[in-house]
Amino acid sequence: MANRTVTAPHGFLAAGVACGIKVSGKPDLAMLMCERPAAAAAIFTTNVMKAAPVRRSLRLMPRGHGRLETVVVNSGNANACTGRRGDRDAQKMAELAAVATDAKAEGVLVSSTGIIGRPLPMDAIEAGIAAAAGRLNASAEAGHAFATAIMTTDTRAKEAFAEVKIGGATVRVAGCAKGAGMIAPNMATMLAYITTDADIAPSLLHAAIVDAAADTFNAITVDGHNSTNDTLAVLASGLAGNRPIRKRDTGYRKLAAAIADASRQLAEAIVRDGEGATKLVRVTVSGAATVADAERAARAIADSPLAKCALHGSDPNWGRFTSAAGYSGAKCDAGHMKCSIGPVTIFRNGQPVAHDAKKVARLMAADDISIAVDLGAGRASKTILTCDLSREYITINADYHT
Repeated sequence: MANRTVTAPHGFLAAGVACGIKVSGKPDLAMLMCERPAAAAAIFTTNVMKAAPVRRSLRLMPRGHGRLETVVVNSGNANACTGRRGDRDAQKMAELAAVATDAKAEGVLVSSTGIIGRPLPMDAIEAGIAAAAGRLNASAEAGHAFATAIMTTDTRAKEAFAEVKIGGATVRVAGCAKGAGMIAPNMATMLAYITTDADIAPSLLHAAIVDAAADTFNAITVDGHNSTNDTLAVLASGLAGNRPIRKRDTGYRKLAAAIADASRQLAEAIVRDGEGATKLVRVTVSGAATVADAERAARAIADSPLAKCALHGSDPNWGRFTSAAGYSGAKCDAGHMKCSIGPVTIFRNGQPVAHDAKKVARLMAADDISIAVDLGAGRASKTILTCDLSREYITINADYHT
């Protein structure tokens, strides 16, 4: 079977191990290494309550790009709200990974995810880093082990792959992500890592991932909760043999499209695996005065507990969708608003319209639903991906103790 994991692009090695951070004994320490210093770019949470590894990363790449050799990730413990000790532990993780992979500490990106407020068990992490370093390799199994070891409440690993020809060279883009709850990225507990063997300048790599995130990772929500640890990082080994990308030319546009494709695959996988989710829902708001207004209204619908409960119950309650848009703060013309479920219009010009109720019932019962609301105020639009709100979401989070 072809390798479609983070080790698919030339130059990358990975590993994932269990070192005892998680009580369950599941894998909880992951490492990704590039055989040469990689061009790198990253985006982090905008939450004021940033976890220690995020603060370190921002100091490491104040402009959002630079060079990285190694990524080390622990799951089961977020190292968030852990004071100065958390900062020291994040730095120690970098130093341990640097020694284990013969890199420089300033070339190591550290990420953590899991329970907030607990100090990292550094003895376990030290043993895990040593074990992971000893297993680093370029196989598909190693790439999948990395994707598995970063998971927390996820029910499955999330991986993506894209390939593109640039100047006669085949360039690969691959990625993995974790996240099922605390998902409302704004750059939940969301971590995503993308690798490529393209030869590209770090600043252009940053531009590509910022653009990709706008309509993928930053256009999803499970519960409207912006995490303390959100991290999206992309590394480029430069080993594909393509003509170096040093400006926004055709090569850049092709690579940016491939990165956006991989990002889209991962973002959708996160929502599909939302805690307790049974349905993927695409909320599209059109007819907005501005894109910002369209996003504001779409997020209001996507994050509404009432709307999400209606979706779970397969109830075509258009009143919950339109009223959420109405309180969102977006400019709208109530007398010209429109709401559709799939291809069926059920509300137009301020009042319900006759429709095939059985067809709508079938659409609402599906595991992939589209809701569209036209604000009647302009031409801008935005789509946000969300999921339904089930009893299982409450069970998972009621039992998730600190």
